[in-house]
Amino acid sequence: MKKENHTLVSEFTFQGFSSFCEHQFTLFIMFFALYVLTLAGNIITVTVISLDHHLHTPMYFFLSMLSASEIMYTVIIIPKMLCNLIGLSQSISLAGCATQMFFFITLAINNCFLLTAMGYDRYVAICNPLRYTVIMNRRVCIQLVLGACSIGLTVATTQVTSVFRLPFCATKVAHFFCDIQPVMKLSCVDTTVNEILTLLISVLVILVPMGLVFISYILIISTILKIASAEGRKKAFATCASHLTVVIIHYGCASITYLKPKSDNTKDQDQLISVTYTVITPLLNPVVYTLRNKEAKDALLRAIGRKLS
Repeated sequence: MKKENHTLVSEFTFQGFSSFCEHQFTLFIMFFALYVLTLAGNIITVTVISLDHHLHTPMYFFLSMLSASEIMYTVIIIPKMLCNLIGLSQSISLAGCATQMFFFITLAINNCFLLTAMGYDRYVAICNPLRYTVIMNRRVCIQLVLGACSIGLTVATTQVTSVFRLPFCATKVAHFFCDIQPVMKLSCVDTTVNEILTLLISVLVILVPMGLVFISYILIISTILKIASAEGRKKAFATCASHLTVVIIHYGCASITYLKPKSDNTKDQDQLISVTYTVITPLLNPVVYTLRNKEAKDALLRAIGRKLS
C-alpha cells in the first residue's frame, strides 16, 4: 500500500502565504513592485558596468556577476510565488520542483562565494594597494567567479539528488517555493541522514565564506585605523560599508534559515526570513552598491546623458 502512495505523488502544492488569506492581493502588489524594482535595478547595474570603461575594475566585475546571479535567482522563485498569491497555479510537478530547487541552491551558493570574492577584493585593495592590479588580474577574477559557480553546481546536484530519491506521501509544501527542508518534510521515510547532509553542507557553504569575509574585514579595519588622515580613513570605510551591509543581511538570513534547530521557528517566521533573502536582499544590491556609490552614480548619469544626447 505504501508503494502505491509513493507513485501517486506526481506534483506538489504550495501552501504559500495561506495564513494571510485576507491580505493575499496586498502581498501580490507589494511583491510584484519589489520584483520589478529588483529586476530593473540589477539589469541597470549590469548594463552600466558593461558600458562604462571607468567601471571595468575587479570590484565592479564581481558586482555585475552578483547582479546577473540575483536576476536569475529572483526569476526562479518570484514569478511562481506571484501566481500562487492570486490563485493562478499553486501546484508544481516533481520535475519542476527539482529544477527550481537546483537553480535556487546553485545561485544562492554562487552569491555566497561571490560576496566572499568581493571581500577578498576589498582586502587586497586596502591592505595591499601597490600590488592590487597584479594580484586581482582578469584571470584571477574569472577563476574566482567560475569557482563560486562550480561550488554552487556541485552542492545543488548533491542536494537535489539526495532529496528527490526520497519517496513522497504528502503533497502540500508549507512554503512559497521548493526549499530543501519543506520538501523533505513530505517524505514517507526517516530523513535524518538527509538532514545531517544538509546541515554539514550549510555549515561549509555559509560559515566558511562568512568566516573568510569577517577575517578579511578584521585585517581591513586594522589597516584603515593605521591610515594617518581622517579623510583617508573615511574614504576607506566608505568603500567597504556597502559590501559589509549586504554581507551581514545575506549571511545572517542564511544562517538563521539553515543553521538553526528545526523546531525553533513557526512556518510564518520561516517564510518571513525567506522573503528577506529571496525578495529584499536582491533589491539591496543595486540600492546599496549603486545609489550609495559615487563612481556608479556618475557612470549612471553618463549613460543617461549619452542616451539623451
